[in-house]
Amino acid sequence: MAPRLLERYRKEIVPQLMQAFGLKNRLAVPQVDKIVVNMGVGEALTDIKLLEKSMEELALITGQKPVMRRAKKAISNFKVKKGQPVGCKVTLRRAMMYEFMDRLINVALPRIRDFRGVSIDSFDQNGNYTIGIIEQTIFPEIDYDRISRTQGMDITFVIKKAKNKDEALELLKLFGIPFGRKE
Repeated sequence: MAPRLLERYRKEIVPQLMQAFGLKNRLAVPQVDKIVVNMGVGEALTDIKLLEKSMEELALITGQKPVMRRAKKAISNFKVKKGQPVGCKVTLRRAMMYEFMDRLINVALPRIRDFRGVSIDSFDQNGNYTIGIIEQTIFPEIDYDRISRTQGMDITFVIKKAKNKDEALELLKLFGIPFGRKE
């Protein structure tokens, strides 16, 4: 069975975007290609157990095993050597991506304290959108009593076929991402 947001995209969002931007072909409509969830764990330089714990939590949140990320080059000011583990990431596509997006929009974001919407200024020049989350406890999969420390993450929506930032913004608004504040 197809995820709820995928069905909504096909039946409601595509026709609305075609009408809004004057597109004649369904294949020219912007779509979310993948979602990349990235956790930078700087303290892993001294204690690798913190990175392993973060990887377990990221696997619980996304439903997919994360990949360990290593430093690309040495940075002496931060005592980082080339090849040291510094974080983890997960790339979600297809059904897993839509399931994660559904949980993020409808469950996790409303659980943020004093939430007034996500920033509208977090688009890059290609129309990709990144949300920075301060702590992983907003996801219901994480047991609050079992976490040793709060860990932030970046969630990037990679959008393809968007000609500009406005098309990507409209796509994400129609999915239900609550835009509110302007930084």
